[in-house]
Amino acid sequence: MGTTPEFSRRDLIKRAAAAGLFAVPAMSALSACASSGGGSGENQVDKGKKSAKNPLAVNETAPLDVVIFNGGFGDQYAKDAEAAYLSAFPKARVKHAATQDIQTELQPRFNGGTPPDLIDNSGAKQMDMGTLVGKQQLTDLNALLDAPSFDDPAKKVRDTLRPGVVEMGQFEGSETWILYYAYTVYGVWYSKTNLQKLDAQYPETWDDMLKVCEAAKKKGIAGWTYAGKYPYYLPFSLYPFIAKIGGVEVLNRIDNLEPNAWKDPAVKAAFDAYYELYKKGYILQGTPGLTHIESQTAWNEGKALFIPNGSWVENESKKTTPKDFRMAVGAPSSLDKNDKMAFGTLWAAGGEPFIVPKNAKNPQGGMELLRVMLGKKSSQNFVQKVSSLTSFNGGTEGLALPPGLASSQEALAKAGKNVVNPRIQDWYVALQKEKIGVGALGEMMAGRLTPDEAITKIQRFADETAKDDSVKKYKHK
Repeated sequence: MGTTPEFSRRDLIKRAAAAGLFAVPAMSALSACASSGGGSGENQVDKGKKSAKNPLAVNETAPLDVVIFNGGFGDQYAKDAEAAYLSAFPKARVKHAATQDIQTELQPRFNGGTPPDLIDNSGAKQMDMGTLVGKQQLTDLNALLDAPSFDDPAKKVRDTLRPGVVEMGQFEGSETWILYYAYTVYGVWYSKTNLQKLDAQYPETWDDMLKVCEAAKKKGIAGWTYAGKYPYYLPFSLYPFIAKIGGVEVLNRIDNLEPNAWKDPAVKAAFDAYYELYKKGYILQGTPGLTHIESQTAWNEGKALFIPNGSWVENESKKTTPKDFRMAVGAPSSLDKNDKMAFGTLWAAGGEPFIVPKNAKNPQGGMELLRVMLGKKSSQNFVQKVSSLTSFNGGTEGLALPPGLASSQEALAKAGKNVVNPRIQDWYVALQKEKIGVGALGEMMAGRLTPDEAITKIQRFADETAKDDSVKKYKHK
């Protein structure tokens, strides 16, 4: 599997190109959910007595209200942490709820000024983080970050976290509004076993990617599938591919909503490459109509080799994953020798965004539960239960890691400093999911838009967001 001598991959793609649906709630509903104003503290419980064992001054008898997104990670890990919380505060009680409809269920509570004390604001129906921050609806978590860590009082919580996690929760200024609990490795997921059956290795170049897909096609196997109904999964491998081709500054300009950011040649090259998968018939038939679970199941069944996803996929798809699957994650293939970043460049960042609402009755309790979760015992429990890392920098010592998680660790080590973290999915949720994902990328990969048409459409969406005074804007520092 060699490279093509006379033409660059970009030239070939250019020549080749020449020859079901879910939407997150509308911004108006989001804005209603996060109306400005804020808690005066009048409805909050009295603080407890601050001590070495209670550094956040939790009221030991106050109830704690927790809502967890019941997705790929489930909610047992949170229940286990809540049990540890109750062990420390036996006179308290915890009200625990798990749902996939975060915004739908919590919007009335925000409107009524009675939000939970701690929320795992994740999933397709998450609340828009940028709106919540812009409308001053969240508690600054720096009190938690500056508290003694759960295992070592000589260390602050912030000093036990993986690089970049604190910064992800900061939108502007020094306040930290979000604590991302999981640490997610995004990329192109595959089965080592299924590649071995084709006598192939993970393709490190795009030429080799196409050759592997062609070999699979001849055996009746698709090269790729993806969550067609939720096509905002595509960026999990597409965005780092763009950065690899043109440099991380391309993603930064996109995040910053700069004029013509989407018209960068690196974006065009990456879109052309992905469109080539469609043009050559390497996408599993029917993929545009598949949910994330259905596409993962088809992948587990060997109907497709590759799927763009995050490291939660190992736990989320475990019921259908064969024992000999040998799940692994690959960084985006190199487009050609002109790429700005080395092979191994990938997207890895905090996931599962936890927030403490400003109007929470027991914000100290919400932060204390997060402090418990960021201890070594809770972190190891999370790793073992859901096959994913946490933002706690460690916690895997002595653990037998499942194949996908072990591969994630290896991918991180190989990437080194070449780790990117696009912020558009945090800063502008509706833009990323509804418009870029569903409105453009999904249409392109289904063959209903060309790459040029998709880029034009996305740039228009980005420009509209940039001009919308009702949307709070954020920029890379």
